[in-house]
Formats: sequence, C-alpha cells, structure tokens
Amino acid sequence: MKRLKEFNSGIKYMLFASFLFAIMGAFAKLASAYMSSLEVVFFRNIFGVFIIGYAIYKKPMTKKGSKPFLLFFRGLMGFLALLAYFYNVAHIPLGDAMTFSKTAPIFTAIFAWLFLNEKLSVNAWFGVFVGFAGILLITQPSNIGFTKYDLLGIFSGVGAALAYTSIRELKEYYDTRAIVLSFTLVGTVGPIILMILSKYFYITSLDFMLGEFVMPIGIIWIYIIGLGVLGTLSQYYMTKAYSETKAGIIGAISYTGIIFSIIVGVLLGDIFPDIITICGIVLIVLAGIVVAKEK
Repeated sequence: MKRLKEFNSGIKYMLFASFLFAIMGAFAKLASAYMSSLEVVFFRNIFGVFIIGYAIYKKPMTKKGSKPFLLFFRGLMGFLALLAYFYNVAHIPLGDAMTFSKTAPIFTAIFAWLFLNEKLSVNAWFGVFVGFAGILLITQPSNIGFTKYDLLGIFSGVGAALAYTSIRELKEYYDTRAIVLSFTLVGTVGPIILMILSKYFYITSLDFMLGEFVMPIGIIWIYIIGLGVLGTLSQYYMTKAYSETKAGIIGAISYTGIIFSIIVGVLLGDIFPDIITICGIVLIVLAGIVVAKEK
C-alpha cells in the first residue's frame, strides 16, 4: 500500500512539474529576446538559491549527507543541461526544444542500468532503440550531419539524465532541498564566472555558454521573476517525483511536458511541428511507455 501511494505521488509530482516547466520555458523564451541564454540561466537559478535557502532556514535539514562530489556532479550536469536547453529555447520552437530535453528519460533508463544496477528487459531495450529512432526523426540530420541545435538538444537530454540518475542515489543521503540547492547554486555561480570570462574571451561559436550581463528593465523583470519562481518549483517537484518513484516510470510521465510546451509555444507564435517531427515525438513517447511498463 505504501509503495502504491509513493507511486501515485511520484506521478502527480511529475505532471505538475512538467506543466510548470513548460510555462517556465515560455518566460525563458520571452526573456531571451533581451539577454543571453547564460544570463537567463543565472536568473533562473538565483531565485532558487534564495527560495530553497529560506526554506532550509525555516526548517533545517536532518540528513547530513556524505556524497559531496556526487552532489556537485548533480548540480553541474543540471546546470549544463539547462544551459543547452535555454539556448535552444531562444533559437528554435519551444516544443522542439522541450522534445530534445525530454530524451532524458531514454538516457536515464540506460544510466540507471549502468550505474544503479536497475535491470532492463529485452522489451525495455526495444523501447530505448525506438526512442533513438524518434530522436533521428526529430533531428532529421542532413548530409552535413547534426546541426548545432541538434547536438545541444541531445546534450540537454544526456546531461539531464545524468542529473536525474544521481538523484536516485543522493536521496538516501540528502534532503530534497539540498539536492535542488546543489543545482541552483552551481547554476548561479557558473554563469557569473562565464559572464566575467565573456568580457575578455568571447568566442562566437561558443555563444551558447558565453554572454555579457545586461541589466533587465521594465517588463523583462516580470519574465525573470516568473522564470525563477516557476523554475524552482518545477525543479523541486521533479526532484520529489524522482525520489519517490523509479526513474524509468517518472521519465515516461515527464513526456507530457512536450505536449504542454507545444501548446504554449504555438500560443507564443511558434510553428506547429511538421509530420516527421510529430512521428518522432510519438516514437519517443511510446519508448517511454515501454520502458516504464518494463520497470
């Protein structure tokens, strides 16, 4: 009975997190018209540092933890994945950017098998390969191979998967708030360092991870506040979901974020996905269902 309750709670947390993440993506897209993706990541995370920090102040953590390097790794992977995601949000349709990031559950299943000894059946492996077929349909590589957005999109999925998989191990040692704080803290300090370096070593080909600070004005602050608050809440509920239910199951549920993002993106003026991209999305969703069923 307890396991069933945790199972249901995990699904509810992930559905809510996916909806919040889609709305956050809308705010990120709007803000990206005025500042670099790096600065968007900075504002996305600095709110989280204060919100989670205050929550810890009001109710101190009881778990002391003993995996500092893994905790930092979780924060670093989350930061890099988010940086790649926001760069794509600024340059391609929101639904496409979300679809790329939601390849994470496919990679999560693989990493959980590699690092956490979670078994994958023949059917689960079939689901993984179906997912990769979906990725190919979405990227539609030409004779020159994958585009910059394709590569960053795939990396946003891989990086997020590594971060999510680490949560499965970290939850035994750290409070959920500590795990989220590791992400927001690295995601705040990292952009500061990169923005400082950008003043002296800006390289156009690395624009996805470089950019100078531009002080927001007017309505941009509304975008930033929405981005920061919703981003922190989505991260918190996503972490709760992965902490309570197996990674493969929660990964499959997170695909609902694609639907939310397509709808929000179209409302913002994005072009509706073409038939090939839709087929790719369908394959990725089916892959998630297969993996979830087997796990």
